[in-house]
Amino acid sequence: MRIKLPARFEPVLFAFLLSGAMSLLVSSMAVIRHVGWVDGVLNLCVQTWLPAWGIAFIAAMIFAPVIRRLTRHCCFKE
Repeated sequence: MRIKLPARFEPVLFAFLLSGAMSLLVSSMAVIRHVGWVDGVLNLCVQTWLPAWGIAFIAAMIFAPVIRRLTRHCCFKE
């Protein structure tokens, strides 16, 4: 049996997953660039990523409606 969320949670789930992936990528690149490929770099990446994800998720929830309106304003309907 599959567990699915109601459709009303789709924007929140999208922001959660996208902010997680993007913050992992950006924070990991910053850590690797700063310390290089040393022993324990993956642990450092995770330690940096988790707080960054919290901030990125909140930012995504706040900025998403503004960015949606901006993109609608910049595009025309065919």
